[in-house]
Amino acid sequence: MSQKYTKEFKETIVQLHETGYPVSDLVKEYGVANQTIYKWLQLYGKSGKSKAENVSLHELQQMRKEMAQFLIKLYQSDEVVGLVDVKNFEFHLSGPLFNH
Repeated sequence: MSQKYTKEFKETIVQLHETGYPVSDLVKEYGVANQTIYKWLQLYGKSGKSKAENVSLHELQQMRKEMAQFLIKLYQSDEVVGLVDVKNFEFHLSGPLFNH
């Protein structure tokens, strides 16, 4: 018996792939056959969405880099002392977006 997936789930898988997750990782993580994922990539991939909805991997990496730089400046800023416990704030720059 074949499993039914919602459109939202399919689009989420496609978005994960388009932001750097390999199909093999998605197969392991979500238990979806790789042929099924490739079919979804054809149906719901970038070609099926408007330009405004697509963010390239490079743009996403740039945004993450800018966010990290902002957080570093925030951590070093004297203006936030007493307002935010930035000393115990952690962020990690890891994952598929930073492994390219």
